[in-house]
Amino acid sequence: MSLHVRPLDASTWDVFADLVERHNGICGGCWCISYHLECGRRDLDNRTVKEERFKTGRAHAALVLGDCGVALGWCPYGSPVELSKLKNRREYDKKPPLVPDWRITCIFVVSDQRGQGVARAALSGALDLIAQAGGGPTEAIGEVTIGRAAQGRFIFSANVELFEQYGFQRQRQVGRQAWIICRTVNANSIF
Repeated sequence: MSLHVRPLDASTWDVFADLVERHNGICGGCWCISYHLECGRRDLDNRTVKEERFKTGRAHAALVLGDCGVALGWCPYGSPVELSKLKNRREYDKKPPLVPDWRITCIFVVSDQRGQGVARAALSGALDLIAQAGGGPTEAIGEVTIGRAAQGRFIFSANVELFEQYGFQRQRQVGRQAWIICRTVNANSIF
């Protein structure tokens, strides 16, 4: 099977929405807004919030499609203003790194496609899109998985080891297995 990466925008919204709906809104209806300011507001519909953000260019992601055009996964990225909420925030704020231009928050892969290169395609696609947008310092918070049995559904941002394959370096530990990882993405690079 070949994988194709497309930016998630108004033209790919329906494919993304189909993926999220097939998976109960992801994490019980989150619609991947847990890193946005609107997260937790009971007066808002998460699907509507996410759709409005993408259609107005206030959210970004690399969407991974299979041969039939069905979405298999995605990797959200954006500015720290777009993605201002973080897991491990208390520890992160004790000694925050320099503010990056870009942040990668999570990678989602359909469970029956895990181990097939979808996470790698999603991360590579996000880095390509960041490079096309001018590049710059980029951070993520990943989890170390070597030497432990980590259940995939509990690793939201992929593993540190995958990020390291793309030139990210560990900066500081912010949780039992979580690390701030960073790299500078050069403009117009291809990953």
